[in-house]
Amino acid sequence: MAVYKYRAKKGPGEIIEDIIEAVSEKEAVDKIIQTGYVPVRVEKKAAEHTSKQPVLSRKLSGRVRSVEITVFSRQLASLLKSGVPILNSISTIAEQSENPYLKSILYHSHKALKEGVAFSSALRQYPKVFSPLYIAMVRAGEDSSALPEALIRIAGYRTKQDDMMSRFRMALAYPMLMGLVGAGTIIFMLTFVMPRLMRIFVTMEQALPLPTRILISTSQFLRHNWFWIIAGIFIVIYLIRRQASTKIGRQAFSLLKLRLPMFGKFIVKAELARFNRTLELLIKNGVPILKAIEIAIPVLQNEILRQKLQQSCQDLKQGGSFGNSLKGSGLFPLFMSNLVMVGEESGKLDEALGEIATAYEHDTDTAIRTISTLMEPLMILIMGLIIGFMVIAMLLPVFEINVMAK
Repeated sequence: MAVYKYRAKKGPGEIIEDIIEAVSEKEAVDKIIQTGYVPVRVEKKAAEHTSKQPVLSRKLSGRVRSVEITVFSRQLASLLKSGVPILNSISTIAEQSENPYLKSILYHSHKALKEGVAFSSALRQYPKVFSPLYIAMVRAGEDSSALPEALIRIAGYRTKQDDMMSRFRMALAYPMLMGLVGAGTIIFMLTFVMPRLMRIFVTMEQALPLPTRILISTSQFLRHNWFWIIAGIFIVIYLIRRQASTKIGRQAFSLLKLRLPMFGKFIVKAELARFNRTLELLIKNGVPILKAIEIAIPVLQNEILRQKLQQSCQDLKQGGSFGNSLKGSGLFPLFMSNLVMVGEESGKLDEALGEIATAYEHDTDTAIRTISTLMEPLMILIMGLIIGFMVIAMLLPVFEINVMAK
């Protein structure tokens, strides 16, 4: 992008001089008009000034939720489509934002735009808030003069991804709650109830049943070694997290996830649904295929899938076929590789990617519903068996006393 120096009318008798960043003089004029000014003269500045960046505060800190970015994208798109200049739109959204950190980001971006920096360049200063995918979509929207449409697509994409993650969390919420309650009940019975019953069992002169002896031994082990058990759990968690932070560890855990019975296919489809939807979005917005693949790969969480796709991207750079490379890897389903090859041959790769994403999203939703449906009765069965065993183990000596009394 080049930097243009301009003179413009701000009011009936007020003339301002400033600079603005744009691809062409026509785009510079359009941007000036969007700010609410009337351009009088626009001149291209020397090349050494084209790298001007805003001086933004690095002391800002905070957290911006994903839903807040989605809402911001929708609001900005609506204001721009209504004809509101981008500076006024950002200022309006910043004023009504309840998140102090997001408000600061928007005000700094507003300042950067006034200094002539592109919107995508201003957002790039906050990589923890705006992902490379978001920046690429905004940049493509700026280059094609279709920023509102790009923002609407971003918001729709983020909404779908958030909905899928929300359904997955909701599917696991009930089994996890039941597991915690059941584990708490078991620990309570072993550490508080059993010691009191043991006083009764000790006075009995007869041998205790095997289930009762197992329960007593477990109770004594927990009460005498609870500190070492907790310490061991924390040590194991620490070692796993430390190993997972290394490249070899990430590869090992990623491979383990892919080979898990039942869950392996679910993980592959969920990851590929997200990748294909991201790639479709970028290509539809005019991002070149190689750049789009490089941006879409980081959305994958599985290291093995990332490496395979990076290899396919290298094959594409060397003039090969993306679909053939996917098929030759042996990791990706034939459904995906065949549709990609058809999309490449027909010149409608974005449509093929959309079909793949839709199919895998449907399969993922079905798998989530199946898992949630099976997990609930399975957790009830497991907890019922454990607690039932404990109750029987505690009552067996009582039954034997009754039998002997008779």
